Amino acid sequence: MSATASPEIPSTAAVAALRDAVTGPVLVAGDADHPAELATYNLTVVHTPAVVVGAATVADVQAAVRFATTHGLPVAVLGAGHGSSVSSAGAVLITTRRLAGLTVDEETRTARVEAGVRWAEFIEQAQKAGLAALNGSSPTVTVVGYTLGGGLGPFGRKHGYAADHVTALDVVTADGELRHVTADSEPDLFWALRGGKGNFGVVVAIEFTLFPMQAFYGGGIFFPGELAGDVLHLFREWTRDVPEEMSASVGLLHLPAAPFVPEPLRDRLVAHLRIAYLGSPSEGALMVAPFRELGTPILDTVGPMPYAAVASVHNDPVDPLPLYEHGALLRELPAEAVDTILRFAGPGAPSPLVLAEIRHMGGALSRPPAVPNAVGNRDETLYNVFLVAAGGPPDAAALHAYEQELIDALAPWSTGRRYLNFMFGGETDPQTVALAYAPESFERLTKIKQRFDPANVFRINHNIPPAA
Repeated sequence: MSATASPEIPSTAAVAALRDAVTGPVLVAGDADHPAELATYNLTVVHTPAVVVGAATVADVQAAVRFATTHGLPVAVLGAGHGSSVSSAGAVLITTRRLAGLTVDEETRTARVEAGVRWAEFIEQAQKAGLAALNGSSPTVTVVGYTLGGGLGPFGRKHGYAADHVTALDVVTADGELRHVTADSEPDLFWALRGGKGNFGVVVAIEFTLFPMQAFYGGGIFFPGELAGDVLHLFREWTRDVPEEMSASVGLLHLPAAPFVPEPLRDRLVAHLRIAYLGSPSEGALMVAPFRELGTPILDTVGPMPYAAVASVHNDPVDPLPLYEHGALLRELPAEAVDTILRFAGPGAPSPLVLAEIRHMGGALSRPPAVPNAVGNRDETLYNVFLVAAGGPPDAAALHAYEQELIDALAPWSTGRRYLNFMFGGETDPQTVALAYAPESFERLTKIKQRFDPANVFRINHNIPPAA
């Protein structure tokens, strides 16, 4: 059966044959290990695939893709599950956590990372070599999934997106073939994979350049909620002049009274300044001084820290949660925009949000990379607004509505575009996904999709459809 055929429910015999063909587990509903294999970080997405393949080798991935196309089924990929956005109902779901190869080359300042490796594992290994990558804020996100969507991290204003520094990718495309993709071997596919996320195949490994780094000046300052307005307005003015070596964000947090939350931060509104400065500690301290003059913080962890402690800058939760997220890109951040955010998420607001974050962009994030890629919306964007709410399925509609109301209120200062890694459930139709790219880039992506995945096998994602 071809990839364009109508989907069929794989027979018991077909699943048994797949089990014989792969090294890792092949599971269906009712198998004892089935629920654990489907574990995901964002609990709002429930996976009910036709078949799960726990890929232990690249050959397993190839067999799973060929099995899917034979039966006319789509392919879904699950790493850590932070970016889960679409249910895998009826699909062949490939889990990548067993693809755990990790090599850091101190001499060439490069790394090769397989699809199951998370940032915490990579950072520990890189620190031993005195090297760093453009990791994200969360240590439990996979390196590959994060990078394919762009990769916006604590050192972005100095070095750009993580995708800008990828030099090669190994990907299994819809025909089941393994391709080693570089700027020379497959220039169009190389461009599309870096920013196109999982639309063009299953990326089983990537290679990228690293930067010398033993330590940096960074951390977080938590202010009581009554200072939120002062903190956000100072952040707005302060970010006009800071150098590219300074990457920073500020978040309005309302954390639960849970064991994983430090006691002083439980069940209260706090304003959390997060910084990472790639300069001397004395320079960093001078730049942060205006914030420290605002008032007595609840906690202040800013200071010299080893690269291995970079996850403490944002202190993202590591336990699975049911999260509803939204976002916007802003071309400017006037006082009126800050007041709008405070009205929805500041003191006295009836806010259901766990986080309302303003992230400073610009610098290298606004410039095209040395080797072009599909990551879009660089030049107009000076700030990224990211919203997070938590709750069960009965809360979903109300949480989405509140987030959308805030995003709509920011429209006068918005570019109207989006950042792909901050797009989640309910934002997977092609018209919305297109907002993550320049129009000409999205058109090019659809044409490349037509070449490498004409049947749209890889559609359980923020989908880029093949060109007609």
